Amino acid sequence: MAFGSALAGLLSITAMAMPAVGGSKTNQITFSYEPPENPAHQAVYKELRDRRVLERLQELLSPFRLPRTLKFSMTGCDGEDDAFYWDGEVTICYELVERLFANMPAKRTPAGVEPIDTVIGPFFDTVLHEFAHALFELLRIPVLGREEDAADQVGAYIYLQLADSEARRLVMGAAYGFFADARSDDSALTREEFSEDFAEEHAMPEQRAYNLLCMAYGGDKELFGDLVSKGYLPKERAESCIDDYGQVMDAVEILIHPHVDRALAEKVLGRDWVRETTKQE
Repeated sequence: MAFGSALAGLLSITAMAMPAVGGSKTNQITFSYEPPENPAHQAVYKELRDRRVLERLQELLSPFRLPRTLKFSMTGCDGEDDAFYWDGEVTICYELVERLFANMPAKRTPAGVEPIDTVIGPFFDTVLHEFAHALFELLRIPVLGREEDAADQVGAYIYLQLADSEARRLVMGAAYGFFADARSDDSALTREEFSEDFAEEHAMPEQRAYNLLCMAYGGDKELFGDLVSKGYLPKERAESCIDDYGQVMDAVEILIHPHVDRALAEKVLGRDWVRETTKQE
């Protein structure tokens, strides 16, 4: 059977297996900043509200047509520095943001990453990762492979559609965060005995960092060409990155783009989201 015929057959089967999502519309994002019970989170709570972080996310994600509202909540998580999606709600813990600020370097890194980008990059990456989980459920999108890997890819794909300067800051900041997590972790790679860390549903932080850099390079070799020339992304891995990015792009085009208002998305993606979020008021 020819590949084109096989693909058409596969897509027709997928369409029959996935009922149309009725009643979908844009502007389905709601949000709330829950007053923190831990006084130590008061500064983070105020910073996020003053910078209107969730309001900006609400507008950024407004072009997606969803069958019901999706809520983003900032809240305390009893000491867990995490973010997660469950049943129509993305929860972002104050502890997560607190950790990002605590680990922010005092000055620009040797790779040229500004201190604030080590906060905003991992934050955007994490939130859009959880948004991808929401898309998979709400839009009944099939996932081939590990869902956590797919969420990484879709989340990164979304912010790689922003303006070059915005995408560059987010990619470098998020990659810094993954490598920082790897350095601070009691990594299984340093132990002789078998470790349950390898059973984690997420890839190891180093893998997530290199996967992100590969996605970026594959999407724009000119903007991210220095990742290879400076040795941040191994040349051997870079050889497959265009294909890797194309695979994600094709999947998004078929499965997700039909649920996006293209005109509204073009308007929204033209905004300077990172600059507006990080500028001093």
